[in-house]
Amino acid sequence: MSQEAPQEAFLRPLLVCFVVAFVVLSAAPSRAADEPDLIFKRSTVFKWLTPNDKLATYGLDDPEVDGVACHFTVPERGGFKGWIGVAEEVSDISLACRQIGPIKFKAKFEQGEDVFRRRRSLFFKKMQIVRGCDTKRNVLVYMVYSDRIIEGSPKNSTSSVPVQPWGGQGDVEKCADWVTK
Repeated sequence: MSQEAPQEAFLRPLLVCFVVAFVVLSAAPSRAADEPDLIFKRSTVFKWLTPNDKLATYGLDDPEVDGVACHFTVPERGGFKGWIGVAEEVSDISLACRQIGPIKFKAKFEQGEDVFRRRRSLFFKKMQIVRGCDTKRNVLVYMVYSDRIIEGSPKNSTSSVPVQPWGGQGDVEKCADWVTK
């Protein structure tokens, strides 16, 4: 039996952790079309030797409803853990959705259906933007929240988009006609 040098004994578990993290992250399906557009970032906490903590604002179009865009701002951790991608992000997320053109529904949807989902920690936490329809008022309702496998977060944000005519368009679709019953 050979004895490992103290350096090798330290590096081996570290290497195993990096390999496991790479396999887990690369196994997740990636869809570039579903990625939001980065609008801008602003530093909130200065760090000397590692990246700063930041607020990042992103924009995305609803994949199932033409004419609606959402913008959300999320905190991004800096420091060493943020730099290597293992920091657990906080659940403070703001959301604003607006009509940006004529609203056209592409397919029927369920109340609370996912519009966007992103991991907020290495294993257990994710952020979700979901959509619903207030059928009485003909308003699309979007909510962003983060959840964990063990304990969720009550922090959330909601935004409403009334389905209204756009430009010279006279006919307005009813979101109630597109909700799966």
